[in-house]
Amino acid sequence: MTSPKVVLFICVGNSGRSLMAEAMFNANPPEGWVAMSAGTNPATAVNPRTGSMLRELGLDLPPHPPQMLTPEMMVSARLRITMGCLDDASCPARLKTLELRDWALPDPAHLDDNGFRQVRDRIAGNVKGLRTELVLSDRRAAARLRSDSQ
Repeated sequence: MTSPKVVLFICVGNSGRSLMAEAMFNANPPEGWVAMSAGTNPATAVNPRTGSMLRELGLDLPPHPPQMLTPEMMVSARLRITMGCLDDASCPARLKTLELRDWALPDPAHLDDNGFRQVRDRIAGNVKGLRTELVLSDRRAAARLRSDSQ
């Protein structure tokens, strides 16, 4: 059995956006994929609203507290996605040397509940689109392998 391909969701605190993205992706991952999340400066605890906002969707928090982004995580990830924190102050320069995507999401920590939900719902839409993209990409790769072997 091959090890799963990893999507790594990255933000500063790993206490809100990236945890929500990890939970949403892992609730229904494409076959052969798994998500992880980490922060460049992890918070000491999960934002208390993150869990309640996920429960509104029937999801649970990932089973880890906010955690530090490591070089090993960066190297092992097939796809790296930042949550809108790709500035020099919050993200190490190394992030900019690897292929990644930025979802340009506002930090919901200082938003009211409706603003927090809007960020959550944008994450849900982005994760849904990402799942579809990965499934289609894997199907194309499998079809190429079949045609090359014929």
